[in-house]
Amino acid sequence: MNAERTAITHADPASTPKVSPRVVGPFKAEVRDVNFYYGQFHALKNVSMPFVDKRVTALIGPSGCGKTTLLRCFNRMHDLYPGNRYEGEIILHPDQINIISPKVEPLEMRMRIGMVFQKPNPFSKSIFENVAFGLRLQGETNRRVLADKVEAALKSAAIWDETKDRLQKGARDLSGGQQQRLCIARAIATEPEILLFDEPTSALDPIATSRIEDLIDSLRGRFTILIVTHNLQQAGRIADYTALMYKGELVEMDKTVAMFEKPSFKLTEDYLTGRFG
Repeated sequence: MNAERTAITHADPASTPKVSPRVVGPFKAEVRDVNFYYGQFHALKNVSMPFVDKRVTALIGPSGCGKTTLLRCFNRMHDLYPGNRYEGEIILHPDQINIISPKVEPLEMRMRIGMVFQKPNPFSKSIFENVAFGLRLQGETNRRVLADKVEAALKSAAIWDETKDRLQKGARDLSGGQQQRLCIARAIATEPEILLFDEPTSALDPIATSRIEDLIDSLRGRFTILIVTHNLQQAGRIADYTALMYKGELVEMDKTVAMFEKPSFKLTEDYLTGRFG
């Protein structure tokens, strides 16, 4: 085991299997030998990992390790900027679609894969129109259907009771924590297949953070969820599986409890115990 740990820390980690056999399907998505480039910068290096259907997977690691870069591959956010380049595959099951193929329309992926960002980003619209936005993009025009789906999304995001009497008020009048739950409602209103969370609580106070964590936990079993977090305690609380990334590579992926209690590699152990670096 010591030799194996040395290999992951000081040699090429690609020579060692990263994903524990405890990570079992069914899988909603599989990353296969993905490389990503910001211009000439090689940000992701031969990353391969599965994501279990209707479970929460946390991506952890130091700043600049590639967590958010990988997350944004899923809904093709990188396509918005020139000079970015994908290699490899991200297979979306059961359709066997390669999400990052140039033949796949980015807008389709953004409709099928929802995202919640680090800072709440409600539109300059009413609470109702924020949640209805994606539904309207999908072509929904029936007012009754829109009303029912907006209500259902706000209830799922645990913010209906706080907003039901002010649906036509501006979304930006809400508190920070309320805005983030509204953004989650907006993301889930279209019933996406995967939900992406990029540090969704880093700008929130502990009470609002706890509410978001409870909300993510309640969505488990309904959506496949990927969350980027620097908060190891948060990963331990809400993630079924955790993947550690370092310098654009996957170091280790396992069930969260197994990884936190008995990591396979010294790099993982050092990161989890605060001895990293």
